[in-house]
Amino acid sequence: MKNRMSALVIAGTAAALVAALVAAAPAPAASAAPAAAPKVASVRGGGTILFPYSPKDDIRFTVDAEQTPWTKPYPVPGLENGLPTDARGRVTIYHYFTETGFTGTAEAEIDCLVTGGKTATLTAMVKTSNMGWEGKRIGISVQDGERGGPDRIGFSWAVANVDTKPDGTVVQGAVGTCMAPAPFTEVTKGGFKVTPAPLAPIPG
Repeated sequence: MKNRMSALVIAGTAAALVAALVAAAPAPAASAAPAAAPKVASVRGGGTILFPYSPKDDIRFTVDAEQTPWTKPYPVPGLENGLPTDARGRVTIYHYFTETGFTGTAEAEIDCLVTGGKTATLTAMVKTSNMGWEGKRIGISVQDGERGGPDRIGFSWAVANVDTKPDGTVVQGAVGTCMAPAPFTEVTKGGFKVTPAPLAPIPG
């Protein structure tokens, strides 16, 4: 009887020790979550603006732009992979001139987009237009209004981008990629969403 009691005590002690060790063992590591896809900068929306120098005109923009870093190589040293601001998408412009009754239109393909907070600048090459803009690069800035403020837009062909040649001749300056003035006009109808993202790392 004594030997049987001793065996039971030993068995119980061993079981308790195993249970304690199991409880103290670290839990199996959770499976690592897949890495999140890099955030991509974009601008989307459409709106009517109030341009102070032609307040009676009906001027509208639509933008659908998304950054596609390092996708448009340039044939110059150092830019073989393109730029971190390479982008794709489309801009459309509609301008009804009240005084003449003429409606100007243009459709352009996005080639560059960069964001800083809720402000973005983008450029696009005009593909079709009834204003003679085909082949011209245009620059546009968009500010996504915050804290109840209005959205805003700026554009390169109205109050900015004047250049002077060495002989003093004044001409409209060329627009480089992602170059646009500050968003100087207010969106009065509609709106835009700017999704900011940091510049993509250099491919390596």
